Amino acid sequence: MSINCEILDLRAFLSVVELESFNRAADTLHMSQPALSRRIQKLEQVIGAPLLERTTRHVSATALGTELVPLVRRMLEEFDGSLFAVRDVGPNRGGLVTIACLPTAAFYFLPTVIRQFNEEYPNIRFRILDLPATDGLQAVASGEVEFGINIMGTSDPDLTFERLAEDPFVLAARKDHPLAAKQWVEWAELEPYHLITVHRSSGNRTLLDAALAKSNIKLRWFYEVTHLSTSLGLVEAGLGISVLPQMATPREDHPFLITRPIRNPEISRTIGVVRRRGGTLSPAAERFLKMLIGEWGA
Repeated sequence: MSINCEILDLRAFLSVVELESFNRAADTLHMSQPALSRRIQKLEQVIGAPLLERTTRHVSATALGTELVPLVRRMLEEFDGSLFAVRDVGPNRGGLVTIACLPTAAFYFLPTVIRQFNEEYPNIRFRILDLPATDGLQAVASGEVEFGINIMGTSDPDLTFERLAEDPFVLAARKDHPLAAKQWVEWAELEPYHLITVHRSSGNRTLLDAALAKSNIKLRWFYEVTHLSTSLGLVEAGLGISVLPQMATPREDHPFLITRPIRNPEISRTIGVVRRRGGTLSPAAERFLKMLIGEWGA
């Protein structure tokens, strides 16, 4: 079944939601309020459900309308970008790539690939949502972004996952810590020290706890934080040691911190590309994803 709606219908809906007013939206779009109302009614008929809740003083999106907002916004941005891009040809053609990416990958890995990509396609813009695993999956599922870089483990049948790399969990400690003298450590060796972990709501913590449970190992944490960067700050201050993905750790030339492999068992998270099943990417996103897979998978 095809859904037929015009770009102006989508603009009308998004404008009313953002301005919370039919009057202001009509002025912005340079149309009469009756014409604007007809656009909204037409879109609601196509969708088959109300998208806006109207009162005498206020207009807001329904639950379905709220779900559609990020998708509509991205569709309009891509459409507008395409209109400007058709004036260019070859590698100079413009475009927009929208990505939901784990903060650690966004900080340590993406800049290198984007720099290389921009050298070849200098007019393609990026919108990067650095989000935790669960929020990143939701952004992909809702259509707010074209694809995501996330931890493997989603059971959503509407999403697909393509493996990019393994990211092992490692020990992070100060260079003057007793464990820094070892080439690698075992989980039991962490027990005498104050351990810093991320909160159990974190996808990293969930993965780590589940893997350790198979070996009857339970981490005894002393500090629990929300962000991996916070745990590194506490380690640097000498308050304890931390277990975190290698991708989230400083480079080897850090003045105070070191990392060491943890064995028996070795645990890693699988990083990959998450996409909507059956979905299509913009030409710009297709080109970037091809380079991303080539660089990271190499």
